[in-house]
Amino acid sequence: MPQSLAAVFVHVVFSTKHRQPWISEKLAPRLHAYMGGILRNHNCIALEIGGVEDHVHLLVSLGRTTSIAEMVGVVKANSTNWVPEGFPPLRDFCWQNGYRAFSVSASNLEIVTQYIRNQAEHHRTMSFQDEFRGLLRRHSLEWDERYVWD
Repeated sequence: MPQSLAAVFVHVVFSTKHRQPWISEKLAPRLHAYMGGILRNHNCIALEIGGVEDHVHLLVSLGRTTSIAEMVGVVKANSTNWVPEGFPPLRDFCWQNGYRAFSVSASNLEIVTQYIRNQAEHHRTMSFQDEFRGLLRRHSLEWDERYVWD
């Protein structure tokens, strides 16, 4: 089989440093579009990007040679540099150190897409912490509360 093909879909979540509410309604569409461009330049496809003022969700089709860690690293590094350039009042903008990545089957892409699109509505009734604990439980991941929120 000479051709390499891959269909790897990942739902990634990460927060701003100390969960600062830096992602305003004005910044969000530009930031999400910029992140999509970063992904495209690294042979990945942004299927959906969304979130609220203190965290972001990405649904990504990984390029066949790109690891999750590499993809997240390049998105976070490049967007951290871009935000203060375009939005000088956000000169301290940065992301938290960690991230959470969850595999998504092709049959669930639309469900996850809608979930990401409805983040603002979703967070009117549920905190990020409760949302996140639910994601961890759904994916059978264990965690230590002491290390998960910074």
